[in-house]
Amino acid sequence: MSFAKDFKAFIMRGNVVDLAVAVVIGAAFGKIVTSLVNDIIMPPIGMITGGIDFSKLKAIIQDSPDPKKIVSINYGTFINDVITFLIVALAIFIVIKLLERAMPKKEAAPPPTPPDVVLLTEIRDLLKQQSH
Repeated sequence: MSFAKDFKAFIMRGNVVDLAVAVVIGAAFGKIVTSLVNDIIMPPIGMITGGIDFSKLKAIIQDSPDPKKIVSINYGTFINDVITFLIVALAIFIVIKLLERAMPKKEAAPPPTPPDVVLLTEIRDLLKQQSH
């Protein structure tokens, strides 16, 4: 097989297509959650904490009159990102739990019969046939 055919076969596999769809949906979902955190959750938290805008919290390591040369640790942005991550994780957890409830439960397959039991069953069946 040529490289092009191998690559086409790889791309067209179900898992790759499913992954691509998940990445696109995940990116869109990430934007929604970021907006949820920045525009809906953080303002009331900021109000409760005395009007603090977490995204502007930072520790300046090196100050400078030129804003481009200021070196700072932006821990407020980190706090927003942690909250965003927790909300995404919670949302994914809830979706998975709902899907588990919605999906029909698969019945566990009975364990395979050991070979010696199969052999004994065949012998029993043969003995029954001979006695009739």
